[in-house]
Amino acid sequence: MSSSTRPHDSAHQDPLATGVRVLVVEDDPSISRLVVSYLEREGFVVDVAGDGTTGVDLTRSLRPDVVVLDLMLPGMDGIEVCRRIRTFSDAYVVMLTARIEEIDRLIGLSVGADDYIGKPFSPRELVARIRAMLRRPRTEEPGMETIRPFGALKIDPVAREVQLDSKLLELTRTEFDLLEVLSSHPRRVFARRLLLEEVWGGDWFGDDHVVEVHVANLRRKLGDDPRTPRYIRTVRGVGYRMGMG
Repeated sequence: MSSSTRPHDSAHQDPLATGVRVLVVEDDPSISRLVVSYLEREGFVVDVAGDGTTGVDLTRSLRPDVVVLDLMLPGMDGIEVCRRIRTFSDAYVVMLTARIEEIDRLIGLSVGADDYIGKPFSPRELVARIRAMLRRPRTEEPGMETIRPFGALKIDPVAREVQLDSKLLELTRTEFDLLEVLSSHPRRVFARRLLLEEVWGGDWFGDDHVVEVHVANLRRKLGDDPRTPRYIRTVRGVGYRMGMG
């Protein structure tokens, strides 16, 4: 169902949010109302689903830019919802979880979530996370090389396409953004904190373990063995670099 329409205070609206549709998938009405109130006040277009099945259906029909997804949902949980969404949508997914164990965070990110935030959380923090994702650069600067070849791997920053052995790879937005940054300066070592700033935004606050999880996801899709990688190499104690040797 869509959230109720309420008048907005235009003085508080963020131009970055204009026209951006957010789907909130949350079974707790009090949390939904709070999140919707903050997002609408910032100028986002907000819809709400109270269960996982409805969340998947609305993501398919409404094509939101961002999905705020609770982990613990009745019936189909957030992990399965995210897995299904990733079969047809590249919307940003922020997962909400009251279970703060590391395994829950890792599982959520491994199925395609872009970020996670623990309950109880500040709605302002959630809005800040969404803003940071929306600020990520989406196009190459004019005059820059279009295709970046790395052996059998071809990266097209303008079309936002990645081919491996002439086959298109299905990457999430965050996975592509991470690969785009790494490939922008081949063989340069990117520290984890720098990757956080480049991909997640300078005002993102959280541990840098999220980078490791997304690198692991990328390696799996690239068929890259972390022990003998072809494309994304680990520089111990520093971070990662892109290269063929």
